[in-house]
Amino acid sequence: GLGVMGEPICRHLATKSQALAASTSMIAFDIDPLAISRLISFGVSAATSASAVIDDAQIVFLSLPSGEVVEQLIRGQLMAHLRAGQTVVDLSTSAVDTTRALAADLAARGVQLIDAPVARTRAAAEQGTLSVMVGASAEQFALIEPLLRLFATEISHCGPVGCGQVAKILNNMVLFETVAALAEAMAIGEAAGIDRTVLFETLSKGSADSFALRNHGIKAMLPGDFPVRAFSVRYAQKDLGYALRLAAQTGIEVPGASHVNALFERAVQMGLGERYHPVISELHKSSR
Repeated sequence: GLGVMGEPICRHLATKSQALAASTSMIAFDIDPLAISRLISFGVSAATSASAVIDDAQIVFLSLPSGEVVEQLIRGQLMAHLRAGQTVVDLSTSAVDTTRALAADLAARGVQLIDAPVARTRAAAEQGTLSVMVGASAEQFALIEPLLRLFATEISHCGPVGCGQVAKILNNMVLFETVAALAEAMAIGEAAGIDRTVLFETLSKGSADSFALRNHGIKAMLPGDFPVRAFSVRYAQKDLGYALRLAAQTGIEVPGASHVNALFERAVQMGLGERYHPVISELHKSSR
């Protein structure tokens, strides 16, 4: 998949993998032919289908919108083409139970499934500075770590299969809750008479400083810049849904995450679902 994250990841793999092995080659597929055409000049070969990638590759990376799409693709198209000894690396954010069920079914065919969801921004994907959270055995991790380092600067081996998804889902849950807190702080601060820029700059110098404040807060919420084709409300709600699902499965109450999910739902109802997810800060304007 050659979307917002997948295309730059594929480009980094294509242009840097020769340093690992002279015989390395890249083949890619996406339903958008323009995405593939942009990579041809970087040495990427175009496949005619997802199953054609499976036929020709030893290590297969998936970068797809959701765990549901991953499962549909694997069970509906790829399972019949996968063969013993191949490795599938899922860079998508998928539900933990879905990942572990797919891994078990593929293992029965001699195929390894590794979950390696990527984190950070579209800019980090372009720069090759993503963070990757990996669920795999020690041997599996050793196999793919050199490839991951071609597009990531932070790589965490989180445990056996599924643990990469656990870490990524909870990472996003904490991020979304922090963004919601920033939105509330900005609304209260402005209503109480402090300039929003002064507020956020001051918070960044104290114990409230965070990645979310410096990126989602200062770069998006202050200027009111919530583009499409960024990490949208709908995508964020999908990831948060995985966290809520995992919480229910583990018997943990999560009122904070449930509150943010309600904010996402309101944003979708207001027609903001395709906008960059810090747009939830706009909800407070309608409440005053």
